[in-house]
Amino acid sequence: MDFATLASQLFIGLSRGMIFFIVSAGLTLIFGVLRITNFAHGSLYMLGAFIAYSISIFFGQGPNGFWLALLVAPIAVMLISLVIERGLLRFIYNQEHLMQMLLTYSLVLIAGDLVKIIWGTEFKSMNIPTILRGSFNLWGASLPSYNAFLLIVGPMVALGLWLFLSKTHLGKICRATATDREMVDILGIDSTRVFALVFAMGGWLAGLGGALIAPTTTISMGMDANIIIYAFLIVVIGGLGNVWGALISSIIMGVGEAFGILFIPGVAIIIPYVIAGVLLILKPSGLLKSAW
Repeated sequence: MDFATLASQLFIGLSRGMIFFIVSAGLTLIFGVLRITNFAHGSLYMLGAFIAYSISIFFGQGPNGFWLALLVAPIAVMLISLVIERGLLRFIYNQEHLMQMLLTYSLVLIAGDLVKIIWGTEFKSMNIPTILRGSFNLWGASLPSYNAFLLIVGPMVALGLWLFLSKTHLGKICRATATDREMVDILGIDSTRVFALVFAMGGWLAGLGGALIAPTTTISMGMDANIIIYAFLIVVIGGLGNVWGALISSIIMGVGEAFGILFIPGVAIIIPYVIAGVLLILKPSGLLKSAW
């Protein structure tokens, strides 16, 4: 086991963590503001991957197809999320959590059947654009270029979310709605529109995560199951509504998974859950303070 191997695995784990973060950031927004346990968030991620695949196929799997897929797929998922929120979720905000969980879980089943009807059950694949293929050397380690691209996108998303929530008027309204919805309504702000905005933003992030992961994995039914478990763990570990907490916990989970595959591949699948358990025992309230 040499330095180059360790550095390469660390690099892969960090880039994997960026995907975890982008998806979990959308979930922590929804959970923090709407107070809804959205099991369908993983399905939105899966839809983002399949829509990105269809767009890339339409344009011949070329570089233009990838960049258009990266642009259009998250927007398409955002619009689907908006329809779900306006058509279904807004009627159960005042219902007990069990009803919310049942509704979002039913959306998981519906999304799975829709994927099967539209795209079939066969595995799909999407090409990495030419400019991001190959690898480069860093301190003797061979590092994939696409993973470096993910390491750029992830922090950019984190910075953008932090600026939106902390520095913009609309972001402050979102935070205020999460803290005291009744007071926001009294001040003349329609909290239901804020909920719609936040759910759409969460859907956009889920779609972006699906579009980004599509060139690196097989696109198939069931890819929503693993990501939603990881996303919930990351949201809890990082601290509700805390973007930087979600980023830190995503990195820990991604790197832990990568080194688990390297050192103990036989039980690597349980490593992220062991890490989550240890962190929650040491810091039950989350790594960073809950933002809301």
